[in-house]
Amino acid sequence: MQIELGLDTFGDTALGADGVMKPQDAVLRDVVDQAVLADQVGIHFIGIGEHHREDFTVSAPEVVLAAIAARTSRIKLGSAVTVLSSDDPIRVFQRFSTLHALSNGRAEVIVGRGSFTESFPLFGHALEDYEVLFEEKLDLFARLVREPEVTWQGQIRPALTRQRVFPTLSSPLPVWVGVGGSPESVVRVVRQDLQLMLAIIGGDPRRFKPYVDLYHRACAQMGREVKPIGIHSPGHVAATDELAAEQLWPHYRAMYDRIGRERGWPPTTAERFMAEIQHGSLYVGSPETVAKKIAGAVTALGVTRFDMKYATGPMPHETLMEGIRLYGEQVIPMVQDMVAGAKVAAQ
Repeated sequence: MQIELGLDTFGDTALGADGVMKPQDAVLRDVVDQAVLADQVGIHFIGIGEHHREDFTVSAPEVVLAAIAARTSRIKLGSAVTVLSSDDPIRVFQRFSTLHALSNGRAEVIVGRGSFTESFPLFGHALEDYEVLFEEKLDLFARLVREPEVTWQGQIRPALTRQRVFPTLSSPLPVWVGVGGSPESVVRVVRQDLQLMLAIIGGDPRRFKPYVDLYHRACAQMGREVKPIGIHSPGHVAATDELAAEQLWPHYRAMYDRIGRERGWPPTTAERFMAEIQHGSLYVGSPETVAKKIAGAVTALGVTRFDMKYATGPMPHETLMEGIRLYGEQVIPMVQDMVAGAKVAAQ
């Protein structure tokens, strides 16, 4: 299977050309323009993440994706991620089945627990129910995308008996589960017969190979068909390695330190930033540098999808647009050639 390369964004609040933070509504319109360019330059997927905090503008990914669908024709459209734990699986299904219909079958869903907890109190959920909420809602959602009539019972909501939910799907809706690195989460993906998306946001990506191996063993033991596996990591592409790092660093630092103050992390350093670029999971540099790093990761892990989070911190729209253009026009063809060459060499 040919490698697919996509992009992800949370709609990070961004600086304007004048150095002043843009209003959130302007950033949302920029996200749509970025996705339109991604479609034009041949990028395979655009993922829009869900958050409920002031540093990210997207709280309703499906609405943004519908706007993107109206202005694109080829690119696959999905969430990255939908915080299923604090949402209603039936409403999630309805929103994405509607998007799937309007986009002529281009919709995908990446569901997960999310890396922030603001949605739990916002929508009236208790954090102590964290595990059961995701386990049961994922089970219900998996049935909704497969079964025309759903009978289901659990702790989180009233039971359903032969319930039909509309609009129905006329073609399969791909569902991925975002996994941050626990064996239990990998096995859950196989048990629900869904697709695995590994969120690798730091460190050597090869350390996730045991999870890929576990996925294959679990598929064999449960009699499941092996499905595509993807990875999601942050990055930025510019004309040269030096320019890419220079453009990203102040925005990366602003985002990392802001979140770090909330979570008790120490401030990041330029040395740590460069170490992550050189040896970890920051895909930053010229098109050739980024392509080599992506090809190395997907080959080492044996995956067929790579999604790069291309917006990190308050990076200006113009900078992001140039990175998207380079990713589509130069990085993707190079990665596909490199991966194909590695497969031939291994035969």
